[in-house]
Amino acid sequence: MRFKGLDLNLLVSLDCLLTERNVSRAAEKLCLSQSAMSGALTRLREYFKDDLLAQIGRSMMLTPRAAELLPAVRSVLMQIEGAVLNRPEFDPATARRSIRIIASDYMIIAALADALRAIKADAPDLSFILLQPSDDPQGKLERGEVEFLAMPDLYLSSRHPVLPLFSDGYSAIVWNENPRATDGAVTLDEFLAMRHVAVRFTQTGPSFEGWFLERFGSARVVDVTTASYAAIPFLIVGTERIALMHRRLAETFAAMMPLTLLKPPVEIAQINEALQWHVHNDADEGLIWLRNRLVGEIGARMRPDGPTVSPGGMAHR
Repeated sequence: MRFKGLDLNLLVSLDCLLTERNVSRAAEKLCLSQSAMSGALTRLREYFKDDLLAQIGRSMMLTPRAAELLPAVRSVLMQIEGAVLNRPEFDPATARRSIRIIASDYMIIAALADALRAIKADAPDLSFILLQPSDDPQGKLERGEVEFLAMPDLYLSSRHPVLPLFSDGYSAIVWNENPRATDGAVTLDEFLAMRHVAVRFTQTGPSFEGWFLERFGSARVVDVTTASYAAIPFLIVGTERIALMHRRLAETFAAMMPLTLLKPPVEIAQINEALQWHVHNDADEGLIWLRNRLVGEIGARMRPDGPTVSPGGMAHR
C-alpha cells in the first residue's frame, strides 16, 4: 500500500534498520533475507533522497535525516499497534504476552516479586522481562522497547501517564556485631567517620549520592561502590562498614541476615516510586489490566496495615 508515494510496508523495515543500524541484524530480526533488506534500504534511500545509514569505518551511523525520522517512525508504529492491532478484549486467563519492565533490584525485591507472583495466578501465560535501569530508560519507553518503567517519579517524563506505587524512606544498616549496632541511631559525626558502601548508577538525574555530596562534600569515606542495592547487605556483614538503604529493602534483608537498622543521622526526603507507560499504550486493554493489578497488589502490600514480606519472600499478615 502506498501513501504519497511511500510503500507503507517499508515503515517496519525503516524502523528496524534505523534501530539496529545493521542490515544483517535487521534482516534477521524481521525474518527476511539480507538481499531483501538491502533492497528495502535502497528503496528507502530513493524515497527520502538520503543515505539514512552511512558507513563510517566498520560501523553504520544514522544520517541527520535518519535521526529525525527514527522517533517519528517509531511513534507511528506504536500508535498503529496500540490503536489498531491490539484487540480490545483481554482475557488474562488465556493471554500470551511478554511484558518488559525497567526496574531496579530494589523495586523488584521490595514490590514487584510479590505482585508478579499474585498476577501469575490469574494470568499464567504472561511472562515478564525485568531490565535494570540504563542510561536512557525514557528512550527505551519512547521507542517501545519496554512497556513499563517502575522507577522513582523524579526520573519519569511529563509526556506519558504515571500512577504512584508507594513511598519509602531510608535506614542506615550495620552488621550486628558492629559496635554501633547497640546504639539504635548514629550521629552525623559518627556516620561520617565510618567507612561506607555506596550505590551509584551511570544514569543521569537526581540521586541520593548527588544529594549527599552536594550537602556534605567529600567528607564521607566510601570503601565500596556498587551498582546493586541487593549487594549492599553482603558488603556490610562481617565488617564495620555502614550504608544507607531504602527502609523496606533494609527490613527485608534484616529479616534474613545479621543486620541492624539505625536511624539515619540526617533527614532524607522520601523516595516516591511510580509506574509509567507510553501514552500510545493508554488504550491497550491488556496493559490496562496489568497496570491496575500492579498498582493494586503493590499498594495493598505497602500500606502500613498491609502484608509484610517474610524471609521466604511470601506476603503474610
